[in-house]
Order: sequence, then C-alpha cells, then structure tokens
Amino acid sequence: MINLFEFENKADIPASIDGLEGFLDEIWNSREKNSFYTENGNDKIESQRFLQFIHKTNELKSNKYVGVIHYEGHKINLLPKIFFDSEKEYSTSEVNQIQNHILWWLSYCRKIKFPNYQASLGSAKSDFFEVLIYLFSKYTRELLSSSIYQQYEEVNRELSFIKGRLNTSAYINENLSKGKWHKLNCTYDAFVFDNEFNRIIKYVTTLLFEVTSSQDNKKNLREILFILDEVSDETATAKQCASISFNPMFGEFETVRDYCHLFLTNCISFDYKNDLKLFAFLLPMEYVFEDFIFGFIDKELELVKAKSQRSDTYLDEEESFKLKPDLWLEINDRSLIADAKYKIIYSYEKDPKKGISQSDLYQMLAYAVRFKVDEIILFYPNTLKQGQEEETELTIKDALADGKEITIRAFQLPIIKRDLLETDLLTKTDLSEIFESTRQELINKIEKILLPRVNVKS
Repeated sequence: MINLFEFENKADIPASIDGLEGFLDEIWNSREKNSFYTENGNDKIESQRFLQFIHKTNELKSNKYVGVIHYEGHKINLLPKIFFDSEKEYSTSEVNQIQNHILWWLSYCRKIKFPNYQASLGSAKSDFFEVLIYLFSKYTRELLSSSIYQQYEEVNRELSFIKGRLNTSAYINENLSKGKWHKLNCTYDAFVFDNEFNRIIKYVTTLLFEVTSSQDNKKNLREILFILDEVSDETATAKQCASISFNPMFGEFETVRDYCHLFLTNCISFDYKNDLKLFAFLLPMEYVFEDFIFGFIDKELELVKAKSQRSDTYLDEEESFKLKPDLWLEINDRSLIADAKYKIIYSYEKDPKKGISQSDLYQMLAYAVRFKVDEIILFYPNTLKQGQEEETELTIKDALADGKEITIRAFQLPIIKRDLLETDLLTKTDLSEIFESTRQELINKIEKILLPRVNVKS
C-alpha cells in the first residue's frame, strides 16, 4: 500500500507497476469530459494529471486528486494535503480515518452528487472506496428486493397486429418484400423492466463487483445482479445517468441514481482482454472543499441563505469575463460574498501575508466592486499540524468611491477532527455520530463569522 498526500510526499515506484503511467495516459485521453478532469479549462492536454512520475529518481508524487487507485495488486491511496505531517508514519487505521473525513465532507456535497443516504461504515477493514461500495450495494439491494423500477421506453418490434405506429418503410422493405406481410413492424411505448436506468445500475454493479475485495460487498452486488439478470448488458456514462428523472412513485431510486452518477463520474477503469488492469476512484479536492462548505452552510445554518456560484455578473462591460464567486450569502438585510479556497495558509509565522495569495485578494476586490458588496469572506481549511484555527482581517479603501472601505476577512474552518486519527476504526458506526462534535464546532465557528450582529441560539 502506498500513501501519497497532494503535492507533498513521494514514494518509490515498484517495478510491478511499471506500466501504470501508460495506462493513466490512455485513461486521461479517453476520460468522460467534465470540469473535474480538466486543467484550467484545457481539454487538449494529452498526458495524464492524476499522478506525477519522476523518472530521474524513480519516484511517484500525487497531484490534486484524492481517492484510491488499484493496479496490478497494488493500492495507492491519494490523501488530502491538510493531513500531511512529514514526521508521521501513517498506519492503516489513520489512513482509514482520513478517508472517513472525505466521506463526511462528501455527505454535504451537492454538485459532486453524493447521495444523502447515510448508513454505518461497515467492516473495520474497509477503506474509503469499499465503504462507498458498501453504502451503494446495501441500499440498492434492499430497494430492489422490495420495489422493481419500470419505465416506458420506445420499442421496435414485429407484431401480428398494429400497436403504436406502423413503420411503413421498414414494413415494405423488410417484411412485405420478403413475403412476411402478416408481420407488422411497429414502434410503441412499453412499460419495461429492461430499461435504461436498470441497465445503468447493472453496469455499475458489474464494474464494482470486479474491484471490491469485501465479501459483504460481493454478496450484495451478486444479489443485485441476480435481480437484474434479465436486463441487457450495456456500458453507461455519467451523462446518461444525469439525464434520468423519476416521478414521485419511484422517488427512492434517486439515491441509486446519485450513487451511479458518483461512480461513473469519478471512476476510471482500464480493461485488457476482459481483465481489469486498473481501477481508480478520484475526486478533485478543491471541488470537494468548495461543495462541502456550500452544502454545510445551506443545511446547517437556518439564518443564512446561500446561493452557489452566482454567475450573472461580468468584470467587463463587453461581458467577456464572467465572475463566479463560490458563495453568495444573504443574512437578513445584508449580502456578502464568500469564497472557499482549498489552500494551506498560516504555515509561516513570519509571513505578513499569512499565506494568503495576492491573486486571491485581487479576485476578491473585483467581486466586491462588481457585486457592490463591502464584505468578503475567505474560507480556508484547517490542517492537522496546526493546533488552532487562525483568522486575518484586511481593510481596502476604494479611492474611486470616495474612500469606501471594503473588508476582506480570512478564516480557517475546523473541518478536521484531530483526535479521530488517534482512535481505532469502529464498526457499525454512523458518520453523523463520529463527526457530531466537529459539526457543532463548525456551526459555531461559521455563525461567529457570519452572524456577529444577529442573536444566535446557543
């Protein structure tokens, strides 16, 4: 097992994974295009950006993605940089607890489509990815055992009577001309079990069955495949999955769809002669952090109305440069902009800028001017090494607006439960129970930042 933290540590490349870079290059070029797997909006970069291969020293380094890669019997854990401590040797239990943090953050995410369904974490031997499979397989198996999803789909069949519409051209060319005048080529809507959504579930289930090492997961996935035995085997994409909608009768299947979308969007696989050589589940951490902060404020703070990435304002009059702040917050009669920055700051005591980049300040100033707000909040994550969260306040005077003051405040948010890394992983424990104290601490911190003039209930 290899543990790599984003842009931080390095590891020797084992000889047995010599072909990994070539596989990742091929996967990168054939990946499903979305904003997660691009570099600064550039889709034309041909070499993969998941891992850095340093050939001079035969070492491996992680980029901006977190998750897990399975390749030729090896497992590479890609972990968030905010947990990195160069003086620590991380045990399997500590890695699992770091991955539990990722799961907790994902439970608030909206754009990454992490389902709201919560359950126990399962086996203590399970890692982050196995837990995701466990949640999907358990929920889907239980749902399919009690409810079968059927939907209307357009069907083309030869019938002995007219149903729907007669395909005249096909009937003349394929039936009438060949003496099969009594067979009518018809197209009609049928309420079928072998539908697009069930084919997506079967494809995702088959994919996960090949990579899970948990017997409990295999059992659940095998039962799903048994239930869907009559469904056709077809590949599926995240785009197909996102297009599926349900009427209220099948509302429970939205969670299954969201799990499938999560796997199809963030999973990478490579098959060679029906032998799964590589499988990876990767998430871009800046998206996770941004989405987590929005989802948390939206769900946990009743007095704050949050809007994600307002995009109706441009920097220039020609409307060429769109401004998209992460969060537009409305609190009673005041509005402010908040931006989530997944960066390590306050790492050097002598740094007068406290690690806050000048480009971030320029960006925030542009937001303040164009959105006509005088208060900007920057949210950064805390880190494992720092004992407490820090904060900074800057005041900027706009000379073109009669000296109007713009206040920019930067805060570290307590999104890490530090004592959890010193605790053994417990079985049958809910994420909500594990992180309840962190949830409350984060609520108190954000309320203190956003609601200084509002009476906040303790």
